Amino acid sequence: MMSITMATLLILLLLVGLLPTRLPLAFLTGLIALGFAWFNFGIPGITLLTSRTYSFLTQYVFIAVPMFVFMAAILDRSGIARDLFRAMRMLSGRLRGGVAVQTLLVSLVLASMSGIIGGEIVLLGILALPQMLNMGYDKKLAIGTVLAGGSLGTMMPPSIVLIVYGMTSNVPISDLFIGSVTPTLLLVAMYAAYILYRSNFTVGAAPVPLADEISKEEQWGIVRSILFPLMVAASVLGSIYAGVASVTESACVGVAGMLIATWTRSELSVELLKGALQQTLSTCGMIIWIGVGATLLIGVYNLMGGVHFVKSLILSLDVTPVFIIIFMMLILIVLGMFLDWVGITLLTMPIFVPIIVSLGYDPVWFGVLFCLNMQISYLSPPFGPAIFYLKSVSPPGVTLGDMFSSVWPFICLQILALALLITFPQIVLWVI
Repeated sequence: MMSITMATLLILLLLVGLLPTRLPLAFLTGLIALGFAWFNFGIPGITLLTSRTYSFLTQYVFIAVPMFVFMAAILDRSGIARDLFRAMRMLSGRLRGGVAVQTLLVSLVLASMSGIIGGEIVLLGILALPQMLNMGYDKKLAIGTVLAGGSLGTMMPPSIVLIVYGMTSNVPISDLFIGSVTPTLLLVAMYAAYILYRSNFTVGAAPVPLADEISKEEQWGIVRSILFPLMVAASVLGSIYAGVASVTESACVGVAGMLIATWTRSELSVELLKGALQQTLSTCGMIIWIGVGATLLIGVYNLMGGVHFVKSLILSLDVTPVFIIIFMMLILIVLGMFLDWVGITLLTMPIFVPIIVSLGYDPVWFGVLFCLNMQISYLSPPFGPAIFYLKSVSPPGVTLGDMFSSVWPFICLQILALALLITFPQIVLWVI
């Protein structure tokens, strides 16, 4: 059998060398795994990998993933986000920078309803970005607000990233949901403080908005149209936090509630359901295939003693534990520039989490760190998925260069928040 040191180097070289071929990550990792399994263990090794894949796909909590994705898909196709944006605008009044802060708050509410970021950024790109640009907001501030706010779904429950991390690391997903709320609110507060500072102390960054003349009847109509969807989101998260229902049960109830909400708004149709189901199948198919490939690769690497090898290598470093955490965060930031979060989760967490536990750290706390790290990856060049989501619906005159240059202040705030969570773990753990 090949030595574990040689196998580790060869796997890294194959991954780095073959990624530019644009071969899907699921197939790339799967083929490498099958090749190593056959070379080192023969047919019995391949048989062991198939049993590992079966155990991955039959986890009960996996049912929650398509349910939350389906909720997000229905939300994308309904007018709930539009009415929510109008309702928040009534609250912003004549505050300089108020529309940008309002966009941030809408992002937070949408994140609590969806769990994924793609559709949320597209919605904000259609609703909020043109409005801010037309009002005279600084282009980079407006773009950065939409991108940063739209990426909150990586951390705000019911985040799919948290669910997949919990499945991979055997960490209670309800604890992850509870622990991630305070850091998410902290991040929103940091974004809002930056937006208000720029708006009020940088010339030309934001105009003073004129108060909208909306009648009491119109205001009540807007509030009434979003009341039930907000109640659905609150009941889903509230049932998880209170321990009344599991994550999977809450996800199913959430789908039923969202269907009723669209029906009461007279928006439920065959076309809406067809589009939502197609989006759900596409998203979940991507997650499952990448999960299968990564599970196969980690499985054969574990059979070869790889997890123990990496654990021994990292723990042998003559540094304090906090530097090991920082080292892991740097690895994740670099991987996030090139790989999808699903692949990163399934490739690294089976190795990193046992090390974290052996160092005496809480895996729930580390999971929140990981999700914040993945939020950074959504904005980071050269591939930043959030940027390309927004580009697909951006107004004329907004270039990729504008988008990449607009995210740096928000990336710095994310890194600052990451440093705060590393320094003060109780920000995550105080409610658990």
